[in-house]
Amino acid sequence: MEALYMTTIAITTAGFNEVRPLTNEGRMFTVFLLLTSWATFAWAIARITQFIVTGEVNKYFKTRKNMKAVSELNHHVILCGFGRNGQQAARTLKNHNMDFIVIEKEEESMERALPFFPGLIYLIGDGTDDDLLIKAGIEKAVALITALPDDADNVFIVLSARTLNQKLQIISRASEESAFPKLRKAGADNVIMPDKIGGSHMATLVSKPDVIEFMDFLTSEDGESVNMDSVPYDILPPEIKDKSLKVVMEWNKTGVSCLGIKNKEGKFVINPPDETQVTEGCKVIVFGTRAQIAEMKNNLDD
Repeated sequence: MEALYMTTIAITTAGFNEVRPLTNEGRMFTVFLLLTSWATFAWAIARITQFIVTGEVNKYFKTRKNMKAVSELNHHVILCGFGRNGQQAARTLKNHNMDFIVIEKEEESMERALPFFPGLIYLIGDGTDDDLLIKAGIEKAVALITALPDDADNVFIVLSARTLNQKLQIISRASEESAFPKLRKAGADNVIMPDKIGGSHMATLVSKPDVIEFMDFLTSEDGESVNMDSVPYDILPPEIKDKSLKVVMEWNKTGVSCLGIKNKEGKFVINPPDETQVTEGCKVIVFGTRAQIAEMKNNLDD
């Protein structure tokens, strides 16, 4: 008993003097206490070491930081799917200084893409999950882009998003022609078919190369200083509402040009005459540098 007692004190590095002599029962209790305490301490150290070595600690703080950034988002865009189309959409949103959050199901795909998108805010999970959409702040978002390769998943996300936010602008990808009407019925404002657009783009490069190259320049990173935007009737100052296009464009002129007008029926009038009345429900499509458009919007806000 004395040998067991002294050995346990030695190997657990306790090394204490007894306040008073212990009975055999007291020594057995002390042996049990020292061994279990030492085992618990060793297990805790092993777990902490494992977390550090495998990056779990960094992942925890990274996730915590990410969730804080998610909670602070407002008037942002939710991007579901981070494949080739999703990544291109992310680059464009970033070039236009728009806040957005990515929802991606495959964590490995996300990890491979992160080095090219520093500071990206994202959530790992299934975009068809309503709870995940709510966590992404869909009730505060202004738009949702779903770029998943499966049309059925896109339809499901559009249905859920439209139910959660009636005012949300929804843009969906479609792989098959048959999915187009289904996505529109589900609530998508716009449906994009990448393959169809790509083929049309290549063919137009043959017939109108200069025009297409110019449009590509406007949407590329090289042309990011040039921008197009829409100015809705609601944000116009009272003194120029229901006035002619000429009055609207000359008000606090900043150098922007008018490309067209979208009327309340949703139809576009390209290169409208100066006498065109800008009435309720209209949107003026303007063209200029980012600085010119920003100055124009600041004037409107003032």
